[in-house]
Amino acid sequence: MAAADFWDDPDAARKRIQALKGSRTQVERWDQLERLHSDLETMIELSEEEEASESQARSEGEAIARKLERELGTFELTSFFAGELDSHDAVLSIHPGAGGTESQDWAEMLLRMYLRWAEENGFKVSMLDYQEGEEAGIKDATIEVQGDYAYGYLQAEAGVQRLVRISPYDAAKRRHTSFASVFVLPQVDELTDVEIRDEELRVDTYRASGAGGQHVNKTDSAVRITHLPTGIVVQSQAERSQHRNRDHAMRILRARLYQHYREEERKKLGHLEEGKREIAFGSQIRSYVFHPYTMVKDHRTGCETSDVQGVMDGDLNPFIDTWLRTRSRPADRADRTKKEA
Repeated sequence: MAAADFWDDPDAARKRIQALKGSRTQVERWDQLERLHSDLETMIELSEEEEASESQARSEGEAIARKLERELGTFELTSFFAGELDSHDAVLSIHPGAGGTESQDWAEMLLRMYLRWAEENGFKVSMLDYQEGEEAGIKDATIEVQGDYAYGYLQAEAGVQRLVRISPYDAAKRRHTSFASVFVLPQVDELTDVEIRDEELRVDTYRASGAGGQHVNKTDSAVRITHLPTGIVVQSQAERSQHRNRDHAMRILRARLYQHYREEERKKLGHLEEGKREIAFGSQIRSYVFHPYTMVKDHRTGCETSDVQGVMDGDLNPFIDTWLRTRSRPADRADRTKKEA
């Protein structure tokens, strides 16, 4: 970066900086593993010198061993991130399927689940758009998840998600099935691959809607941006400031345009983009069953658990880990390479 001609090609320079950031993160994680391994060896030696089986050294050593196991698992997962944008931040959107209040409530439950997952795993979250449902739940929500390999992890969540439960909105207490769709895009603010011209945009401002609270105000602060060449429409009303909502909408637009142009290239080669399915029965990637039994099952990998509440509180790592490992199997890699060729 100190070279005089480093910034002569800004696009290449940014990509090198991004690659350097990823490499530095990996080195830091390796150094952390070595420190934990050294500390564990020390605790083992100390515990062998002490007579009491429940010695302090033994207790500390067991704690270090558990942490080392967790960190080693995380480090191993990063080796599965082969995509160019896996190390980037992610833009995650949730849209309810047909079903009105039921699906909107389910969409809000999913939003809470992802917010809890991000919090538990050290990611920073910004609300880019939030539209409340008329009675309950949400009509739409978009968040930006910032942190190392945010997109690499969250791409496992893209698809239709199904809920089966006794509806709290049904006076007859009947069982209902609801659907919501999750879209995950890489944040590409630092890339110059996507060019957005001002003359290609139509920007509308309007008053935020909803039942009230922090997402609604009395001025025209909500922003809707239409990209005229593609017809892509994005909006944001998460903030009270029109300027901030415009910035949020532009971040969503840049991510969606990147995805749009990538899909166009794939269509030219005769391929269809995966993950864009009807939000209905038979297209789900995962089912959450609250009644007549409790189970969460990922239909792509077979990973399942009966701890529904734990999953809804953000314990998604077993599903994400299994998806990443399954995707990295030689047969799956070969099949994916053919599709992307």
